[in-house]
This record gives sequence, structure tokens and C-alpha cells, in this order.
Amino acid sequence: MGMAKEYHTISQIAGPLVFVERTEPVGYGELVTIALPDGSTKRGQVLDTSDEIVVVQVFEGTGGIDRGSGVKFLGETIKMPVSRDMLGRILSGSGEPLDKGPPIIPEKRLEIIGSAINPWARDNPREFIQTGISSIDGMNTLVRGQKLPIFSGSGLPHNDIALQIARQAKVIGKKEEFAVVFGAMGITSEEAQYFMKDFERTGALKRAVVFLNLADDPAIERLLTPRLALTTAEYLAFDLDMHVLVIWTDVTNYSEALRQIGAAREEVPARRGYPGYMYTDLASMYERAGRIKGKKGSITQFPILSMPGDDITHPIPDLTGYITEGQIVASRELHRKGIFPPIAVERSLSRLMGQGIGAGHTREDHRAVSDQLYASYAEGRDLRGLVAIVGKEALSERDRKFLDFADAFEDRFVRQSKDEDRTIDQTLDLGWELLSALPVDSLTKIDRKIIEKYHPKQKK
Repeated sequence: MGMAKEYHTISQIAGPLVFVERTEPVGYGELVTIALPDGSTKRGQVLDTSDEIVVVQVFEGTGGIDRGSGVKFLGETIKMPVSRDMLGRILSGSGEPLDKGPPIIPEKRLEIIGSAINPWARDNPREFIQTGISSIDGMNTLVRGQKLPIFSGSGLPHNDIALQIARQAKVIGKKEEFAVVFGAMGITSEEAQYFMKDFERTGALKRAVVFLNLADDPAIERLLTPRLALTTAEYLAFDLDMHVLVIWTDVTNYSEALRQIGAAREEVPARRGYPGYMYTDLASMYERAGRIKGKKGSITQFPILSMPGDDITHPIPDLTGYITEGQIVASRELHRKGIFPPIAVERSLSRLMGQGIGAGHTREDHRAVSDQLYASYAEGRDLRGLVAIVGKEALSERDRKFLDFADAFEDRFVRQSKDEDRTIDQTLDLGWELLSALPVDSLTKIDRKIIEKYHPKQKK
């Protein structure tokens, strides 16, 4: 690489960006150091380059930089040092140890831009991941290699749901290496403490790599955090044959950081002020999930996204919905009723569920039970609207049973405690127990043979 030349050609400083008059060919993503008048240095990365000007994003913010500051282009891009020793570690959003542990001795240094998995090399997601949460496992099943976001809202306990999944997720009946990569972006230091305590208390940290980018860390670092997390996940999955669950929160904070940088570049924004390339940018990360033919490992993503104003049509959830294979939606209504986890089964969907359930995966009755619970709950919810108008007395005996079913479904199937880890058999058996309160002739989604085999009151 030789000695990098130092340039003193800064023409403009805006937000987290420094504009440097062009001096030599530099590449996109190239690392930069900037020497400040007080002798300290800041790190940055080339965001854009034209014939006349190079745009540098500064990781630590541009405070203290003046036009006389010296800029060096280092001729290399950001690389993530990776090794098996990362498991059990807590790192900052830019990959530095936060846990007072030793520096990570890398086995490899990987480009963080990553490459989305070539569609031809992809293998279909198939194996069932048991999260121990009935409303997910029973009704919106997650499979290995899937991208299934949680759409939530401010003040809803999505962090608790994420932590429960991080602790409990497993593939049943297989003794395989399973790791969790947890990337937190723009969270408060209280939230960070909460995450760290939970990981340590439950022993989940042993199989996890945690990246924490805090709300008062620079916005630019927030753009690095998920890429460092995904690069780490790719190494664990495709070099070390592990099955990796990547949980990242909060995609909305990430997108706000993109918007901030777009504004500093005076770009023409697209929808609601977000840059037009947000879709491509999010896709380039969501697409770093899946299975590769001939490789044992896999990457499953569980991004968490708090929807501004609970608005599912907002650009961030809207774009995410196009790219991912379904969504788990958190419900303010259930949260108000004191139900945890407040998962709105009727608004959630896992598009890959069919590939991971049934005989040989979960249980032969899984699809039928799920469809029947869904249909009966929908009917009970509709009746609540009717009761509000005509009163409960006006309902038939049959309708009352469905009304009670909807309450019982929320109270016993959806509701569970934060450390309750249900097996898929427990989840399905609980479903049967609730369905057995309904008239047998109303179980139209379930084959007679399955009813005779599994229904608590009809078993032959």
C-alpha cells in the first residue's frame, strides 16, 4: 500500500460528511483517516466519488474537523476481523470489544459489504425452528434460512420477544451448532444494559455475538452495525458450518440514519424524506440470509422494526414487506389487555410455514390445527363487534362458544410467560384443548381421521 499521501483539500463539511477535492483515484467504501488540528484522528469511509469531489462519511462525526485538516485515503475497505472466539462476546457497533475482554485474534478479515447469496446457489428453507412461542411456532412458523421481521410499535415489548427467541430458538432432534448474532442499532444505554443482563443471566451469551450501537453513537456507525453482524453470521454459517439466527433491532433507527446522511448530501429524497436507494440498501442486507447448496450452515434473519405511528404503510415496513417472507405483527390491543407476547395472529404471516411443518417436520396435524384455530379465532373476533352492538344475550349458544374461544385463545394460547419455552407438541396439544370447547361439527378445517386421532374428546 505504501505511504498514503495527506491532502488538505476539504471544500465543505455537512452533517457527518466531508467533501474533499479529488486528488487521486479512490474507490467506493475505501477507508479514510482525517488528522485534526489537535493531533487526534477520525476514521471515515468513501461514500461517493466523482471526477472533482470525494464524499467521505466520518464515523465519529465531523466535530473538530476544519478545512485545514489532513485527509488520507488508505486504499482498503472496511474489513471485519472474524474468529470462532467471537462467540460469547459483546462488541460495539463498530466491532470493538465492550465487555473488557481481550481483542479478537482474527482467523480471517472479511469485506463487510458482503455479497447477497446467488439465487442459483440458494437452497430452499425447510427445517422448522422452534422458538418456544406458540403464536409463532403454531401459527406463523419460522424455518431455517427465512427472513421473518417483527413489525412492532413504540412502547411495545418487541425487545422482550427478541430476547425470548434468542434464548429459546432451536432445531429439534438435531445436535447441531446453533449461534445467535444480535445487532442492536440506535438503542438507549438502558436497553443495552437490559440486553446484556439478559444474555448473561440466561447463559444465552455463550452461543451469541452481540453488537451494540447506542443512540448517542454516531449515525454513520449505525450503517456499519448490521453489516458487521451479517458478515460475522456469514463466517459462522458458511466457514464454520453453524446455523445462525440474526436478530437486529431497530431497522427504523437504521433507516433514520440513512435519511440523515441523505439530507447531508442534499439528495432529492423519495417517500417521506427517505433516500430513494433505501429499498436497495435494505434489500442488500435482507438478502444476506438463506442456505447455500453444499454448505451445512444457514442464516435466518429476525429483523425488528418499530413502525412510526403504528403505520404499516410507512415506507420502512412497506419496503420490508416486499423483501421478506412474511411478518410477525405486535398488537397494541393485546398489549393493553396485558397479554405477552402481544402477537396479532390474524395480521401475521409466515410465507414459508408450509415448507417446515407437517409429518417429519413438526406433526401431521399441524396445518389443520393452525387453520382451524385461525378460522375459529377470526369468527370469535367478528362476534365481539356484534356483541358491542346487540349485547351478549342476543347471541346463540353456538356463537357464545366462539366468543369465549377467542378470549381463551388470547389468554392461553397467545399469552405465555417470558421464560416459558413450549415444545411444538405442547403448542399443538394446547390448540386441541381449546378447540375441544367448540362443537365438533364446526371443526371444518380438520379431516375426520385427524379429529379421531387427536381430539381430546373424540380419540378412538
